[in-house]
Amino acid sequence: MSFNTSIAEIMVKNKVITATCLLLFAIAMGTPFVTDAIVTDKNEISYQSNNQKQALNEKWGIELVAMRSVASGHMVDFRYRVLDAVKSAPLFVRQTKPYLIHQETGKSLGVPNTAKLGSLRNSNTPQEGRTYWMFFGNHHRLVHKGDKVTVAIGDFRVTDIEVE
Repeated sequence: MSFNTSIAEIMVKNKVITATCLLLFAIAMGTPFVTDAIVTDKNEISYQSNNQKQALNEKWGIELVAMRSVASGHMVDFRYRVLDAVKSAPLFVRQTKPYLIHQETGKSLGVPNTAKLGSLRNSNTPQEGRTYWMFFGNHHRLVHKGDKVTVAIGDFRVTDIEVE
């Protein structure tokens, strides 16, 4: 480090180093690390028929965006866009526990609830046009890319979602 290095540059380098260390520590300890990704239209679940999309929009006011295996297969990321905040409100009720059902085995995975981050899902008031996420723990790596799953949140059920 030279004397020409500003305090701001040093602080930025320290923040990057700290964030990298925290990420590596979280991975090593098996703790899920959460980040909010930007989801574009090209990432939408493409195998859904127009009838399925329309039915989901009419009944629940959402459209599916993605179902991905993430965190080296230790988590499954479910993303959906709210089209009608009133219809989608039941998906955000904190007391209603979401489950991901692996269709091949019938086993279900829950949303982890961490000490520092809380439940790894959105439970705020939904806003139209926003994309929301939910992570399901997959620490035994039951669910793989290409598997078919069902998402169940109270009365809400979407079947035959293929994991990307």
